[in-house]
Amino acid sequence: MAHPSQLGFQDAASPVMEELLHFHDHALMIVFLISTLVLYIIVAMVTTKLTNKYILDSQEIEIVWTILPAVILILIALPSLRILYLMDEINDPHLTIKAMGHQWYWSYEYTDYEDLGFDSYMVPTQDLNPGQFRLLETDHRMVVPMEAPVRVLVSAEDVLHSWAVPALGVKMDAVPGRLNQTAFIASRPGVYYGQCSEICGANHSFMPIVVEAVPLQHFENWSSLMMEDASL
Repeated sequence: MAHPSQLGFQDAASPVMEELLHFHDHALMIVFLISTLVLYIIVAMVTTKLTNKYILDSQEIEIVWTILPAVILILIALPSLRILYLMDEINDPHLTIKAMGHQWYWSYEYTDYEDLGFDSYMVPTQDLNPGQFRLLETDHRMVVPMEAPVRVLVSAEDVLHSWAVPALGVKMDAVPGRLNQTAFIASRPGVYYGQCSEICGANHSFMPIVVEAVPLQHFENWSSLMMEDASL
């Protein structure tokens, strides 16, 4: 998760987020080179009194500074389109979870199970245990198996919300009356934090998302315990 004075992204916990980080570095390097070139040209023009007639009127240089930006845009657009298609691809998910946004909490329903669902509220500051994070911890975490494709169906009951977990590279708007879907694969076990990313009212800042990725055997044990508690 993020820490104070952090400048970069969170560590990637899914293949898609790794691709996004690589694309970010790729695009940032291009921006850095362009900025350096423009700064050099500005400094050179301001500090020298010399002029070059071939720069003042030259078809060749005009062709170059027209074609070169187009090539740079292609170098940015092609990797971007590839990642967009990767993010939109959902192949044979092993688990489907329906996430519903409410004012101001999330509810989760594991649609592959007969009776497995719960509400997830933020833990108040006075109830936090040592080691838990203020405004980020919930009373029920969304538990998923690691290294397995998980599909998340996102909707809302009242107003616009947005289900976002930065470490997993996931952000999907929750729209009342509309069912959106996204998918992710947790690369390793861990606890990943997110928050509602669409301003949804007075307590918008107090509806966090906690995704806990565990090995498959632990997930099966957890789901069995949850269904036993629901049947009591």
